[in-house]
Amino acid sequence: MKIKRLDHVVLTVSNLPKAERFYHEVFDMPVIEEQSNDEVITLRFGHQLLRLRQQESNETLQAANPSLGAADFSIVAGDKLEDIQNHLKSYFIPVVAGPIEKMGAEGKMTSIFIHDLDKNLIEISVY
Repeated sequence: MKIKRLDHVVLTVSNLPKAERFYHEVFDMPVIEEQSNDEVITLRFGHQLLRLRQQESNETLQAANPSLGAADFSIVAGDKLEDIQNHLKSYFIPVVAGPIEKMGAEGKMTSIFIHDLDKNLIEISVY
């Protein structure tokens, strides 16, 4: 089997409308309109999707123990790190760590870390 890339990530959220607004506004992720139910919202970033699932979802296909704040993931930005930091400040989103240099999938990158509304850790990286 040859894995090509990650297609989507599903996050468990406590408040679907607030989470949608956070990811749409802060990260400029467009909302995909074709929704199958009121418990999931899908957003696009690059060639991947981010699905937000309401905590008390009736979905049968999900992780064994979906929980708030359990995700820890990295996204790659196309902006300068200073511009990203200023953008986050304009939304009153504190940086919890960074900038930190580390190795990513494509080599050296610099990252800062924030939490979303449910305390998931989001690494924002620039190559």
